[in-house]
This record gives sequence, C-alpha cells and structure tokens, in this order.
Amino acid sequence: MLSPLVFYKALADDTRLKSLLLITEQQELCVCELMTALELSQPKISRHLAQLRKANILADRRSGQWVFYSLHPELPAWAQKVLQQTLLTNVAYLAPCRQQLTLVSERPATQSCC
Repeated sequence: MLSPLVFYKALADDTRLKSLLLITEQQELCVCELMTALELSQPKISRHLAQLRKANILADRRSGQWVFYSLHPELPAWAQKVLQQTLLTNVAYLAPCRQQLTLVSERPATQSCC
C-alpha cells in the first residue's frame, strides 16, 4: 500500500514529477519519449523511473528492447486525483515538455518504439 509520505517524496523531484504528469496525461510513455520530452539522458530518466516503480507508483511493460511506463494499476484513487488535479491546474509547468514530446518523429505503437 502506497503511503502519503512515499508518494509526496516521489513528487518532490522535478524529473519524477514531470515524468509522472506526462505519463498520467499520455497514459503510457516509453523511456525514449521521456528523454525527448525532458531533454535528459537515458540513465537519468531510467533511474527516476526505477524509483517510481519501486514505490509502486508506476508499472512497466516490456516490448522487445523497449520499456513502457504507466501508472500502477493499484495506485490509490487519492493519488490519481492529486496527479490529475496537478496536471489540470499547472498547464504552463508542462508546456515545454509537451512541446518537446511533439518532436518524437513517430509516437511508439504498443509493439515498437522510437
């Protein structure tokens, strides 16, 4: 069970917060998409995603060499509401990331990636 302390500690980092909000908005993103959106290296993105996965905030799924991330299916409703409200009321915060995400030449299908 996810505790509020673990959840809010996860949100306290800019990279993790932006990743979570983008994943909440898009429902599922791969590492390469997050690298483009956040303009960060693969090791840095992967390290933050691993922390979110360990806290049971994110779930991952592998498709070939690609790893796709989505909100954990057992994420409590209160935590989902926090993410949705943050997403809806802070449009400017994610605007640069959304713009960068449009640079991904082809959004990955469920079978492949960038």
